[in-house]
Amino acid sequence: MAKPNYQFEKRQRELEKKRTQEEKRQRDLVARSLPEAATEPGSTALPAAPENDDGSPPG
Repeated sequence: MAKPNYQFEKRQRELEKKRTQEEKRQRDLVARSLPEAATEPGSTALPAAPENDDGSPPG
């Protein structure tokens, strides 16, 4: 039976942790870059979907 490679498993956990920290950092940067009015309770932080001239959704 093969011996478990604990170093590989540890490295994979470290990479996953680093990846999630980077994703969180990116989300925080985006949240900070949005206008202050969009961060108030009750307002939406996401931009509205673009519409065609007749008001129908694109596509």
